Amino acid sequence: MLAVHVVKAQENENVRKAVDLLFDGMRTGDSTLLRKVFNPNSSLTSFSRNEKDSVIIHKSDAESFIKAAGKPHKEKWDERIYDVKILIDDMMATVWAPYKFYLGDTFSHCGVNVFSMIKTASGWKIYEIKDTRRKTECL
Repeated sequence: MLAVHVVKAQENENVRKAVDLLFDGMRTGDSTLLRKVFNPNSSLTSFSRNEKDSVIIHKSDAESFIKAAGKPHKEKWDERIYDVKILIDDMMATVWAPYKFYLGDTFSHCGVNVFSMIKTASGWKIYEIKDTRRKTECL
C-alpha cells in the first residue's frame, strides 16, 4: 500500500511541475518553455462577465497564447496559483487552481484555472485550460 501512495505522490508532483512550468514561461516570456508544456492543438477558454452580467467566452489556441506571452511586454505576466487540487486517473489529470494575476506588481484580475492534462511519452502536457476572470471576490 505504501508503494501506491509514493507513486501517486510522485505523479501529483509531476503534474504540478508541468503547470508550474507554464507560469515560469509566462513570467519570463519564454515561448520555447511554453511550447514544451502544451500538447499539440491545445486550447484555452476564458469566462468573464460584462457590465450587463452577460457571460463572455473567449477561446484561443495554445499557439496564439504562446506567441502573445513570448512577445516582449512592458510588465511581467505574473500569475500566482494557490490551494491547488490535483486528480489523476491513469493518463489523465485535472488541476483546479485559484489564481491572482499581476502585471508587474499591479493586481489585474483573479479567478480559477482548470487544467486538463494528459500523460504522454515525454511527460504531463496541458491539453486544455479553462479559467474564470474577475476583478473582485477572489477566493
